[in-house]
Amino acid sequence: MSKCGSWRRAVLVIGTCAALAACGTTDTLSSANDPNRLYAEAKSELDNGSYDRAIKGFERVEAAASGTLLGQQALLELAYAQWKSGERTTALASVDRFLRLHPSSPAYDYALYLRGLINFNDNLGLLGSFAGQRLAERDQRASREAHQSFRQLVEQFPQSRYAADARLRMDYIVNTLAEHEVSVARYYFRRGAYLAAANRAKQAITEYAQVPVAADALVVMVLSYDRLGLTQLRDDAQRVLARNFPDRQPTLDRPARAWWKLW
Repeated sequence: MSKCGSWRRAVLVIGTCAALAACGTTDTLSSANDPNRLYAEAKSELDNGSYDRAIKGFERVEAAASGTLLGQQALLELAYAQWKSGERTTALASVDRFLRLHPSSPAYDYALYLRGLINFNDNLGLLGSFAGQRLAERDQRASREAHQSFRQLVEQFPQSRYAADARLRMDYIVNTLAEHEVSVARYYFRRGAYLAAANRAKQAITEYAQVPVAADALVVMVLSYDRLGLTQLRDDAQRVLARNFPDRQPTLDRPARAWWKLW
């Protein structure tokens, strides 16, 4: 056999092996980048509490399955993982992107609920609890944003599986917002700003009727009007207090409640 024939057979064998190897590599790469497989792996990381790994995984899924329901699901899971890892701002950005891009998604109600939860739990952070700080004494912006998300959920999707819990959280937020106003009123009173105290307490009653801290607001009004010498307003507030809260004495000396006892 000529050397030329042997060389051709060798090239054919090498070429065939290379082609088979290339096919195997392609199949492996295709499998590794399969969106469903990527999602399953990322979900497993999320369930195991490996949030950083889950975040990277869901980012890959969203990129690989863009425009599909799986891609939408990956974006929501990404936002959840970011929230659980402490990346609140990034999580909110991901949720807002979902709401903007997928207004007709079947998971739109959950996205609203998740946005509410992220803001709601920001107020229940460990820093406040370890410091002994009452929830109503903290910045209430997150609470208001949470309330807005929950309200949008219950108004647009009253039959949603998340609506009942959203309503409970809305009631809780209203109570804490009212308590925040009363806390500010008490602060003003203790520093001698009696008119500001009375006005802030009145605002709490006007904006948040039928809340547990209404009695505290009325007490601030009674005491503030008394210090200001506005006897008519003082007596009017006292009559309202006596009629609605007959056992409540006009004093600010009440033990503060911890935030976890409000839930």
